[in-house]
Amino acid sequence: MTGSAPSSGLHRTPRSEEELDDALSAPDAGVIDALRNAPGDIIVLGAGGKMGPTLARMARRAADELADGRRVIAVSRFSAPDAERGLKVHGVETIRTNLLDRSAIATLPDAPNVIFMAGQKFGTIGAPSTTWAMNVLVPAYAAERYAGSRMVAFSTGNVYPLTPVTSSGSRESDAAGPIGEYAQSCLGRERVLDFLTGQHRTPLALLRLNYAIALRYGVFTDLALAIRNGAPIDLTMGYVNVIWQGDANAMALRALVHADQPPFIINIAGPELLRVRDIANALGQRLGRRPRFTGAEAPDALLSDSSRARTLLGPPRIPAAVLIDWTAEWVAAGGATLDKPTRFEARDGGF
Repeated sequence: MTGSAPSSGLHRTPRSEEELDDALSAPDAGVIDALRNAPGDIIVLGAGGKMGPTLARMARRAADELADGRRVIAVSRFSAPDAERGLKVHGVETIRTNLLDRSAIATLPDAPNVIFMAGQKFGTIGAPSTTWAMNVLVPAYAAERYAGSRMVAFSTGNVYPLTPVTSSGSRESDAAGPIGEYAQSCLGRERVLDFLTGQHRTPLALLRLNYAIALRYGVFTDLALAIRNGAPIDLTMGYVNVIWQGDANAMALRALVHADQPPFIINIAGPELLRVRDIANALGQRLGRRPRFTGAEAPDALLSDSSRARTLLGPPRIPAAVLIDWTAEWVAAGGATLDKPTRFEARDGGF
């Protein structure tokens, strides 16, 4: 378990939300090269969520390096006004709209590059129809509005079934096997995007992500908070993959140049198979508290093989060992959290 080793000291823990957002939005040479080869404006649909603001900022920073005059436009309801203000401060244009309103999507500006991030996960049990509308209707509206544009759309590793922990995880060529309505609706998103982009010959990249780490939220933050609060940690979902959100942002922007027909499908996840018990023990050491465990490890888990992404989009810059250090320091210092647990331990697909 690589995450149990101490960090190399090459990476400094973000000390504030400003430093965190700066780290999450820092583009590398690969992102800048990708944007050079994907000219024109970039519109980010559903940019007000956990990842959208820093992805849009990364696109803006990379575009500024190219100095090619392109616009970066973030579209969302922006129920958190601070996210919109932060984007504007950093040169990202914003548009407030309800993406469930088909007529509103029709009025959005043209853009040759589209990053689709809209979706709903939590609340599915209480309002499944809203989840299906967000995860199937909205992408259909977007595919119609931006027919012919280059599109990168976020999906999820939840479209796969649980796989044996002795394997490397699900590959892109494996059959889908979603568990529960959230995962089923996400497969629905993929299917409608596949159909409509095929009809219009729209280049599409589908990113199956799990699980992003960003200190304010993520699997490691869930575990660190449970340890700090003395809450038991369920070990039944005994293994996970994680990836630094900044690396996931970078891979999404690099994927623009891989968008194609048939769609380019790629797993976005960390390379390590991480044992939950080992992660918790490593965090507990750093926090000076002993984790409490419940349950027994199942022989399978939600795991993705990300070897294709590492080959085509580049390896993650931040390893799990560093993310464990960062998370422990962030939580110990009372760093801000989003109070949005990942529910990574859920095995029935209920969110």
